[in-house]
Amino acid sequence: MAFKKMVLGTLVVVGVAGVGGWFSLDKETRGLLATVPTNTDLLFWTQPQRDAAFRALDRLPIVTKSNVVATSGTPSALPAGPALKLPSDIDAYMAGQRSAAVLVLHDGKLRLERYGLGFDGAGRWTSFSVAKSFTSTLVGAAVKDGFIKSLDDKVSVYIPDLKGSAYDEVSVRQLLTMTSGVKWNEDYADPNSDVAKFNKHKPEEGMEALVSYMRKLPREVPAGTRFLYSTGETNLVGTLVQQATQKPLATYLAEKVWGPAGMEQQATWLLSKTGKEIGGCCVQAAPRDFARMGQFILNGAMVNGKSIVPDGWSLDATTKRTDIGQPGRGYGYQWWTYDDGSYAARGIFGQGIFIDPQRKLVIVSNANWAGGARDKVANDAREAFYREVQKTIDDEGAALAK
Repeated sequence: MAFKKMVLGTLVVVGVAGVGGWFSLDKETRGLLATVPTNTDLLFWTQPQRDAAFRALDRLPIVTKSNVVATSGTPSALPAGPALKLPSDIDAYMAGQRSAAVLVLHDGKLRLERYGLGFDGAGRWTSFSVAKSFTSTLVGAAVKDGFIKSLDDKVSVYIPDLKGSAYDEVSVRQLLTMTSGVKWNEDYADPNSDVAKFNKHKPEEGMEALVSYMRKLPREVPAGTRFLYSTGETNLVGTLVQQATQKPLATYLAEKVWGPAGMEQQATWLLSKTGKEIGGCCVQAAPRDFARMGQFILNGAMVNGKSIVPDGWSLDATTKRTDIGQPGRGYGYQWWTYDDGSYAARGIFGQGIFIDPQRKLVIVSNANWAGGARDKVANDAREAFYREVQKTIDDEGAALAK
């Protein structure tokens, strides 16, 4: 095993450096090579390896490949607004978050933009599970375009290889809300959990790797009776969109969102071992484009006055569809919801897009939390930051009303 890790590290260094030499590489790739990962299991990389890799995952073709999400070439404006004057110390907050970027849009204007960990707005940071909410938006687009007939259709209508499995009883809507009732272990610290094992699964011949793994999972409770967070299920949502549209997710995202919404930089989407985008993870994008994505969703997924999703979709997707056992919280169609009408996309290491329609507010976070999804201190601090920004906006409004 140690020999395999050493060989992998050597191959990465030789393979990337051989493209054009060390000095022709950008700073993100050079930083990655300085702390090159010695295995392909990202969940168990060291903190320095993650710091370097999260800004350059799409620069490691020996470890993982990606598809490009193209832009239109005409970026939408992000006009500067008045500086947001927060009562707390933003530098201390970012240090505690191990933050690479924090951006706040209010009423479409950029009021806070800060960077850390040696990162800047010219680079791309990986989204992890923030991509789940992107994939959900593509489901809405596929319904509007007629590729998906109904959310009440069975998943196996669109993924025939799931026929005869536990997912044969699950609807598209139940997949979106993670209420399939199928057994799944999302413990990131457990190397034997499903979330750690499914990417290593050797697929059945002629079958997409994820589907090959998921079709073997047993039913635990009846479909629609409980919420269970499952990255595997969002990956199935991505497969469903790909098979329904007959397009790669990166292509469909470019067509429906990235180009029309005026993203400034191209993004990338990491691929599974069978060459398909991973629906539940890993869109690499510039922080300002994550902000534009949040604004696009806040505006009802509108392009030139027309929504790319069906009437009512945005509200349904971003309000509680199922209870998650936390007061004031819920889960929509791959969005985490708050009872005050706010909602958020979240990634395991502190990535996030928080959207508050009432205050016309978008908050973007790129980070590398020391404790990952288990980092309660970092998570609680970010929730407190959201509330602080909301209060600051409210106080500004009250002062203007006097």
